[in-house]
Amino acid sequence: MPSDVRAFRFIAAIVIATLALQIAGCASTTEGGAVGADRSQLLLISSDQMEKMAAQSYSQQKNEAATRGALNKDPVLTHRVREISERITPVTSIFRKDAPRWDWEVNVVTSKELNAFCMPGGKIIFYSGIIERLKLSDDEIAVIMGHEVAHALREHSREHASQALAAKTAMSIGASLFGLGGITTDLANMAYESLVATSFSRGDESEADRIGIELAARAGYDPRTGVTLWQKMKAQGGRTRSEFTSTHPAEDTRIKQIEALLPKVTPLYEAARNAMGARQ
Repeated sequence: MPSDVRAFRFIAAIVIATLALQIAGCASTTEGGAVGADRSQLLLISSDQMEKMAAQSYSQQKNEAATRGALNKDPVLTHRVREISERITPVTSIFRKDAPRWDWEVNVVTSKELNAFCMPGGKIIFYSGIIERLKLSDDEIAVIMGHEVAHALREHSREHASQALAAKTAMSIGASLFGLGGITTDLANMAYESLVATSFSRGDESEADRIGIELAARAGYDPRTGVTLWQKMKAQGGRTRSEFTSTHPAEDTRIKQIEALLPKVTPLYEAARNAMGARQ
């Protein structure tokens, strides 16, 4: 059999097997909110598995930071970030009813890195560099935190792990059906990484931006600062690669998306601020 025919059949087998896995594992982890975030996801791995792995990794990172004397070194900054999280975590119920009951934890690591993340199950770390180097306001910190929390709410890590599992399973099935061994495995892996994984990564970031800006607004933080945040990020040097080959949307694209969402989320911010004023 010609090698190109064998390769075609192998790829066809992968597609069929992947579709079967998708049908078996499709679900949505969140409700849509005002911004709409309830698409179906491929979820073949359990939340418990991901949260256990995340807890181990988080504990390790905290221990390493503590050993360096970098964990929560600045009590004022740590208190500031934790206060913002205390306003954001309750409004996660808009997207997931169970999320406010997660075992949330927030820590600050002293580092020049422009980084922050939220692991599955609500484990948050902010690097001091992103706050200090960008001179972030509380509103801008809230936009970043909302974005990172959104990744956890949507279980993007679980989705990516499921995609990887599905791809490996599909390739294994294809090889078994057609006796091709590893002849076209490298090609299939390359196709998966360059098309599926990259596309999902950009999609995840865009989705987290949408959910995050709504979380910040509902917590009473000005969503318009999402624009100033990404302007600051862009001023740090921007991107040297095109958006198509990047795993994340370009800053200009993110700014445009936020601006388009402001008519939906600004009233949520104003309502939250009014409610906070009434309670004071």
